[in-house]
Amino acid sequence: MYAVTPAVADAWRALFAWVAARARVELDYVDHAAPLPLDALWRRADLGCAFMCGYPWATWPDAASRPAMLGAIVPSPSRYADRPAYCTDVVVRADAGIDGADALAGRRFAFTTPSSQSGYQAPRAFFAAAALARGGALFANTVGPLMTPRAVVDAVLRGDADAGPLDGYWHDLLRRHEPATAARLRTVASTPWTPLPPLVCAAGTPADAQSRLAAALVEAGSAPALRDVREALLMARIAAPRPAEYAILRDNATHADALGYRTLR
Repeated sequence: MYAVTPAVADAWRALFAWVAARARVELDYVDHAAPLPLDALWRRADLGCAFMCGYPWATWPDAASRPAMLGAIVPSPSRYADRPAYCTDVVVRADAGIDGADALAGRRFAFTTPSSQSGYQAPRAFFAAAALARGGALFANTVGPLMTPRAVVDAVLRGDADAGPLDGYWHDLLRRHEPATAARLRTVASTPWTPLPPLVCAAGTPADAQSRLAAALVEAGSAPALRDVREALLMARIAAPRPAEYAILRDNATHADALGYRTLR
């Protein structure tokens, strides 16, 4: 989810290799890039440690099979205030004549997939009241599903969409590692803060292995050997999971439903 560039992907690989060795749990690094569906990844019985979007975790239909939380990244930029939280940045082209969220009415809005918190559910909740005030639809049309933040960036920069949502942590990694691309974008709004996608393992992972992985992740957040890796990943530390906090994602979606804004439109 956060392999913004090949260099960032290498940093994640190094982090997970260290965690596997420290936890004494064998982990095979598997590339699972788009268009492969993330739901298939999260349902793997051998899932050892992976990011999972918080919205599908909060709305998982069967608690017994829901992936188990291991930890959550705390990004280092100051706007995160030392929290394992994030927001969605609504971006436009830097040279677009769009000055704020109100100016998005009647525009074309990109999205990733309805199962994504940052790429769909967060903006749906954010725009629900404005859409209601306009009779239930805010945008001229929506562009998607585009599946990934990178595809949203490409659509906005090509002019296929006027605006789109970016996972805030992904956006900050883009600023750090691909500043020329980031400079072509401008943030016109950001959604409220919610829990950042957790690191999870399969529900059937033995409890002892889960505990060792969770402890190794927390240790990785401060281990001297990973200082350069954390710098590359804009990582301040790794926090212990707080599953109860993710209920807000389900509640926000339910509220948008109650307003009649069941889909971005």
